[in-house]
Amino acid sequence: MEYHRTKDILHVMRVLGHKRIQNTLVYTQLVDLSNDEYVSKVAKTVQEACQLVETGFEYVTEIDDLKIFRKPK
Repeated sequence: MEYHRTKDILHVMRVLGHKRIQNTLVYTQLVDLSNDEYVSKVAKTVQEACQLVETGFEYVTEIDDLKIFRKPK
Protein backbone atom coordinates (compact mmCIF):
# COMPACT_ATOMS: atom_id res chain seq x y z
CA MET A 1 0.00 0.00 0.00
CA GLU A 2 2.78 2.39 -0.95
CA TYR A 3 0.34 4.90 -2.44
CA HIS A 4 -1.74 4.96 0.75
CA ARG A 5 1.43 5.69 2.72
CA THR A 6 3.04 8.30 0.44
CA LYS A 7 0.21 9.72 -1.72
CA ASP A 8 2.90 10.05 -4.44
CA ILE A 9 1.72 8.43 -7.67
CA LEU A 10 5.08 8.95 -9.45
CA HIS A 11 6.94 7.25 -6.61
CA VAL A 12 4.56 4.28 -6.79
CA MET A 13 5.01 4.14 -10.56
CA ARG A 14 8.79 3.82 -10.11
CA VAL A 15 8.47 1.27 -7.29
CA LEU A 16 6.16 -0.92 -9.40
CA GLY A 17 8.37 -0.50 -12.46
CA HIS A 18 5.57 0.80 -14.67
CA LYS A 19 6.45 2.69 -17.84
CA ARG A 20 2.99 4.23 -18.21
CA ILE A 21 1.19 6.15 -15.48
CA GLN A 22 -2.11 4.65 -16.65
CA ASN A 23 -0.99 1.22 -15.40
CA THR A 24 -0.17 2.65 -11.99
CA LEU A 25 -3.52 4.41 -11.81
CA VAL A 26 -5.28 1.07 -12.27
CA TYR A 27 -3.52 -0.30 -9.19
CA THR A 28 -3.98 2.76 -7.01
CA GLN A 29 -7.72 2.80 -7.68
CA LEU A 30 -7.83 -0.62 -6.04
CA VAL A 31 -6.62 0.97 -2.78
CA ASP A 32 -9.45 1.80 -0.42
CA LEU A 33 -8.67 5.24 1.02
CA SER A 34 -11.99 5.47 2.82
CA ASN A 35 -10.65 3.93 6.01
CA ASP A 36 -11.86 6.24 8.77
CA GLU A 37 -9.74 4.68 11.51
CA TYR A 38 -6.62 6.57 12.57
CA VAL A 39 -3.98 6.54 15.25
CA SER A 40 -3.61 10.07 16.62
CA LYS A 41 -0.58 11.56 18.37
CA VAL A 42 0.18 14.97 19.86
CA ALA A 43 3.55 16.72 19.57
CA LYS A 44 4.58 19.33 22.11
CA THR A 45 7.99 20.09 20.58
CA VAL A 46 9.53 20.37 17.15
CA GLN A 47 11.58 17.24 17.85
CA GLU A 48 8.45 15.24 18.68
CA ALA A 49 6.77 16.53 15.51
CA CYS A 50 9.76 15.50 13.39
CA GLN A 51 9.74 12.02 14.91
CA LEU A 52 6.05 11.61 14.13
CA VAL A 53 6.50 12.71 10.52
CA GLU A 54 9.45 10.35 10.11
CA THR A 55 7.28 7.45 11.28
CA GLY A 56 4.51 8.18 8.78
CA PHE A 57 2.18 10.50 10.65
CA GLU A 58 0.65 13.46 8.83
CA TYR A 59 -0.01 16.88 10.34
CA VAL A 60 -3.67 17.69 10.98
CA THR A 61 -3.94 20.89 13.03
CA GLU A 62 -2.65 22.89 15.98
CA ILE A 63 -4.59 23.52 19.18
CA ASP A 64 -3.25 25.35 22.26
CA ASP A 65 0.34 25.20 20.92
CA LEU A 66 0.05 21.41 20.48
CA LYS A 67 0.38 19.86 17.04
CA ILE A 68 -1.94 16.97 16.21
CA PHE A 69 -0.90 14.23 13.79
CA ARG A 70 -2.65 11.15 12.46
CA LYS A 71 -1.83 7.94 10.60
CA PRO A 72 -4.25 5.36 9.19
CA LYS A 73 -4.48 2.15 11.22
